[in-house]
Amino acid sequence: MAAPAFPPVRHLAALLGSLACSAALAQSPGHVSVAPAVVDEPEASAQAPRRVPRWILQGPGGRALMATDFHGRYQLVAFGYVSCPDVCPTTMLEMQQVLAALGERAARLQPIFVSVDPQRDTLPVLAEYTRAFDARLLGLTGSEMLLARATEAFGVSYRIVREPGAAPGAYTVDHSAGMFLVGPDGQLLTRFGYGTPVDQLVQRITRWMDAEPR
Repeated sequence: MAAPAFPPVRHLAALLGSLACSAALAQSPGHVSVAPAVVDEPEASAQAPRRVPRWILQGPGGRALMATDFHGRYQLVAFGYVSCPDVCPTTMLEMQQVLAALGERAARLQPIFVSVDPQRDTLPVLAEYTRAFDARLLGLTGSEMLLARATEAFGVSYRIVREPGAAPGAYTVDHSAGMFLVGPDGQLLTRFGYGTPVDQLVQRITRWMDAEPR
């Protein structure tokens, strides 16, 4: 079986102008989209209790990883799949740009891409895909049961979409778009809607970091 071909990073910027996948997501009846404009100021961080997403998934080399493994660091989490034509590569490119813009602060942030297509996105495939964007990006996946728990923890939905008569491996995955920011204590701080400008992502992440107790 030939190795999957990934779009070169230098060509990924061209994908930003394509809205086909995001339009399909918005029209899918089973899709739950991430809020496009979530205002979540750091001053409100000590107010109502926040969700603490708990999950266990597989990472590089088949190692089991849990949310608590990243205690003390921020997590920037996105869900998708490797053969996603638009939304996922765009999100990955945004993660890459966020890391670059944060500079030294990027050491305090772990970007995570969770594949909801474990049948095709094996760990080696997922590792190659994430490395194409940035070596610091961590690709995770797991069994259907583990993915169900992880997506439920974040309030994400996904489903396999097959065309009539299509081959078993020919399908797309309808999934929630956007990114989640988890704090060093494991609390879900905010959600970033798909398409949020990178400069806004960086400003808001930096604001959370600056508000952290010293």
